[in-house]
Amino acid sequence: MSASSGDMSRRKLLLGGAALGAGALLAGCTSNDKKDDDAGTNTKVNAAASEAPGKAVTIGFSAPAADHGWIGAITANAKAQAAKFSDVTLKVVDAGKDAPAQIAALDTLIGSKPDAIVLLPQDGAQLTEIGKKATAAGIIVINLDREFSDSAASFSLIKGDNYGMGIAAGKYIGEKLKGKTDAVIGEIPGIDELQLTKDRSKGFADALKTYGLTVKHRVAAGFTVESGQKAAANLLQAAPKLDAVWNHDDDQGVGVLAAIQQAGRKEFFMVGGAGSRDAMDHIKAGDSVLTATVTYPPSMASSAIILARLAAQGKGMGDLVELQVPKLIVLQSETITKDNVDKYLPLGFKS
Repeated sequence: MSASSGDMSRRKLLLGGAALGAGALLAGCTSNDKKDDDAGTNTKVNAAASEAPGKAVTIGFSAPAADHGWIGAITANAKAQAAKFSDVTLKVVDAGKDAPAQIAALDTLIGSKPDAIVLLPQDGAQLTEIGKKATAAGIIVINLDREFSDSAASFSLIKGDNYGMGIAAGKYIGEKLKGKTDAVIGEIPGIDELQLTKDRSKGFADALKTYGLTVKHRVAAGFTVESGQKAAANLLQAAPKLDAVWNHDDDQGVGVLAAIQQAGRKEFFMVGGAGSRDAMDHIKAGDSVLTATVTYPPSMASSAIILARLAAQGKGMGDLVELQVPKLIVLQSETITKDNVDKYLPLGFKS
């Protein structure tokens, strides 16, 4: 994370669902009860006013192709949310196979002059200049998840808390292994080159440190089933005994669990990441070493569409006093276990 984005994160507005409405963070926009303003005070505006049909707006949308379940759920959420609004036309732009291809597609989109663009970049740093170009053209840019290197490239940023995922996973493992300072802990991250992976690993290490624990074995995967299976096989071979493992991503976790089952290993427990339906089903059934997962909700794409619509119509968020939508929204990472899995099942995405 860059110095500027680090400063932003420290000032982040943590919305667990209250500001957008609980349903907005899950998959769509909910109706909020009308609140009466108190005369002469800075009270909340009527939430219904921000949800009522307004000026017709066109929102461009671009995200990488679905090579795993989480990315697929991002696009599905965005399309489903846009369809709920009679005043929104969604223009989906193919992101291509890499950052240059996405830049070219967005260049064409900018020329069509949409009111707003919701953009999940192939790479945040490489797409920063195209974000600036859209902003300079008067287009509202909502940066989704993978962060631009310059905050001036977007009107708002909404993302998951990668560092918080690591903290949540580390805390869960630390509590279960409390007092066992010689515990052998494994870690299977996603793509090591990505900043989000670095943030997750740092959060994990920082949380474990508070319990006197460290990662002993670490093998990176690549957010796919195949890479997860290969990474887990290598990790299991290097570590004849384990107490706990954190796998960063539930999509690659399908392969991770397959490798564990193939090796016949049962002496440890595992925490997943993102909150897939597959992971939740295993947690509920208690049929594998997977006992928990920490969330990174693709429903953020639904919320990004809501933000783009409000901003393009000159509206703020109905549950906030301010007249504009927030500059930064970071979603909390929650821990799903057998005790609360039923509540989260409807949110799970298919790997």
